[in-house]
Amino acid sequence: MGGGGQLTEPVETSACGGRAASVYTWDEVQKHCHRNDQWLVINRKVYNVTQWAKRHPGGLRVISHYAGEDATEAFLAFHPNPKLVQKFLKPLLIGELAVTEPSQDRNKNAAVVEDFQAHVWLWGTGWRTTLLCSFILAVAQAQAGWLQHDFGHLSVFKLSRWNHIFHKFIIGHLKGASGNWWNHRHFQHHAKPNVFSKDPDVNMLHVFVVGDIQPVEYGIKKIKYMPYHHQHQYFFLVGPPLLIPVYFHIQILRAMFSRRDWVDLAWSMSYYLRYFCCYAPFYGLLGSVALISFVRFLESHWFVWVTQMNHLPMNIDHEKQQDWLSMQLSATCNIEQSCFNDWFSGHLNFQIEHHLFPTMPRHNYQVLAPLVRALCEKHSIPYQEKTLWRGVADVVRSLKNSGDLWMDAYLHK
Repeated sequence: MGGGGQLTEPVETSACGGRAASVYTWDEVQKHCHRNDQWLVINRKVYNVTQWAKRHPGGLRVISHYAGEDATEAFLAFHPNPKLVQKFLKPLLIGELAVTEPSQDRNKNAAVVEDFQAHVWLWGTGWRTTLLCSFILAVAQAQAGWLQHDFGHLSVFKLSRWNHIFHKFIIGHLKGASGNWWNHRHFQHHAKPNVFSKDPDVNMLHVFVVGDIQPVEYGIKKIKYMPYHHQHQYFFLVGPPLLIPVYFHIQILRAMFSRRDWVDLAWSMSYYLRYFCCYAPFYGLLGSVALISFVRFLESHWFVWVTQMNHLPMNIDHEKQQDWLSMQLSATCNIEQSCFNDWFSGHLNFQIEHHLFPTMPRHNYQVLAPLVRALCEKHSIPYQEKTLWRGVADVVRSLKNSGDLWMDAYLHK
């Protein structure tokens, strides 16, 4: 392993006037493997860690295990942000390996090391890995959304208290949202679905006009906040991408100024603290913000398409004081049952049954559906069920129809 441990000529002098940085052989490095004399090599640079080992954040023993050895692979494995650690390594640098020395010491297989490093680079923070990570996070967030929905509807435990506790944990710590905010909006939606001024989900903040009534009202009053006749096109860029991020920020601001929501704010902040602690070492602060924004973008599309295919193509009107069954059936429809549809929608493909019995556990919907269908047939109440793709297409179709109604009223009435 080199020339017998001799010290070669210095190659450069320290800018601070300290000891000259030198080149060493592996034999020389391997002599410094004692408790009070510890050198190690990282990326061919030689470091004297004798004094630093006592202050090492990972502990004295773990760094001492590599005294007199090449610690490059262990260093990369344990430090997700090598650039940050460099400021601690710089004062410890005493030289580097001689150019005649191999990069690996003792019995380490250079080919294995090289292939492994190539593998690590391949699965680092490149585009492919980031896209895969974003997809996995979006799936986790969507499924956590369906799970918090179960607890929010008190459909898991018999005791409401336990449902509330788990609901706050899941929606707060796992999703970064507010349980109080969800309750405030979601139960209004269930109480009066698709009713203007009562269902917050059809309050589109003037970005969209929906149904057959609102577009005509806006058109007659010459209201034009957006080019509504193109809303079926800009929905893809404006609707889902803005919905969840905007609502998340609104609820966080509400929590900051509401004493009642301080607990929810703490749960929400715990999510973001955990997220940035996990991802900032890999992507940095701005990169982590970009990653979570992209994940929210994917999650928003998933959530909006699933929820709107059940409601947006249905009747949207002012209050009509209907009975519970008629009101819910006019505002909701089902997506046909399948293993994928059940998983993809969190069983909200059975939207009719869910709206009629909002506290019922989701796995009972398919058992109840034939009974509800029979009751609707008895009273001649339409019971609509669609394929998943028809449900998605109907969202676009209904937006286009509403936009056309607005355009006609705007120009001719």
